[in-house]
Amino acid sequence: MTPIRPLTLIVIAMIVGVTMYFVCSQRVSRRVVHRSELHSMPVYHGLYAFFWSLMPVILLLLVWSQVAPRWIAAQMIDELAMVAPESASDLSLALNELRNIADGDAVATGAGQRQLSVLFTSLQRQALGVTTAAGIALLVFFAGYVVRRSTPQFRAREAVERYVRRGLFIASSIAVLTTLGIIASVLFESVRFFTEVPVGEFLFGTEWRPQTAIRDDQIGSSGAFGAIPLFAGTVLIATIALAVAAPVGLMTAIYLSEYARPEFRAVAKPILEILAGIPTVVYGFFAAISVAPAISRLGDVIGANVASESALAAGLVIGIMILPLISSLADDALTAVPAAMKDGSLAMGATRSETIRQVLLPAALPGIVGGFLLAISRAIGETMIVVMAAGLAANLTANPFEAVTTVTVQIVTLLVGDQEFDSAKTLAAFALGLFLFVVTLGLNAIGLRVVRRYREQYE
Repeated sequence: MTPIRPLTLIVIAMIVGVTMYFVCSQRVSRRVVHRSELHSMPVYHGLYAFFWSLMPVILLLLVWSQVAPRWIAAQMIDELAMVAPESASDLSLALNELRNIADGDAVATGAGQRQLSVLFTSLQRQALGVTTAAGIALLVFFAGYVVRRSTPQFRAREAVERYVRRGLFIASSIAVLTTLGIIASVLFESVRFFTEVPVGEFLFGTEWRPQTAIRDDQIGSSGAFGAIPLFAGTVLIATIALAVAAPVGLMTAIYLSEYARPEFRAVAKPILEILAGIPTVVYGFFAAISVAPAISRLGDVIGANVASESALAAGLVIGIMILPLISSLADDALTAVPAAMKDGSLAMGATRSETIRQVLLPAALPGIVGGFLLAISRAIGETMIVVMAAGLAANLTANPFEAVTTVTVQIVTLLVGDQEFDSAKTLAAFALGLFLFVVTLGLNAIGLRVVRRYREQYE
């Protein structure tokens, strides 16, 4: 049998599945006189047939993708040992080279390599041939299986709903397991880092110099991993950003929801939300080319010493970037407050401003807090704007006119290029990531407590 590529086999299975959908649903419809004889509607029989036509082939290909490479490597291990006799890494490298040659991405450099590539291609074709035969056999078998099950008495609806529940459970489990995997990987590497650098030095040290010695005889690169300058820079820039975005965003939301005419709101809100779709690198260019020089010139006018890269420039631009998050979410929260609460306050003689302060804002506080938390997370996690506007200098300062850096910028800097994951310099990135995770978790816990308190009060 001529081998078929996996994607082609999936397409064939989908075509067969669609065909069996119509065949089985029509077969059930023709075999009943009245719908009361049916346990399940014909559409469920069709979905059942489609599922059993497609899923066995997908499972087969998943198994093939894991088993075939190992089988090919096991078959070629003796021949590859002549090319890469030193270590398992050399063996893996030689196997990858043969795979590239077989795929047409590389050219054989010698007669021996050409001979091995021919053998590798032959084994690939054998594996594909076995998979193709098994896939066609599964399609034929399950086509007959679903046709036999397509009877008016078959409980197809229960079977389809059971498969849907299992699919949803698998999807949710993947999300949970992915989160646990991320936490475990970051925690494991952080523990390795803290075996080399004390926790106290990392959390309370005031000097950040992650350069470490590459050789034992190298001097001047002992490294210092005090993360206080990074934490201070992150807090400083995020505070400046929130000082810009929080009042402006909230006042904008109040104006659009309570004072603006519908015609103006219909135009202003989409224009404001366009800011959320601008790439951060564009904000970075804006900060580096326009905002930072303007702040520097302003500093010269007032006699202040302003660095060319400053925390103030980065914070202002990040504040502009997160402004749509706060304004849009706050506006949605304010407009979602029941009209009866607003009308009741006005009917009792309260002014519009008193109604906003004493009724609408407390009732909409859960949504407003959610917007603030999202904006804080975005501000803390911003990297590109900080790199272009605030620089990479890990300075411990509260002066917004000086250059600082943030935790996320240092994570990117530490992991750029070829890195050795046994050095404290690289592992420091995971410790910084763990710190960000803990801080974000704490902010979410605080926000959730506020949301629950006011939600219970106003429901």
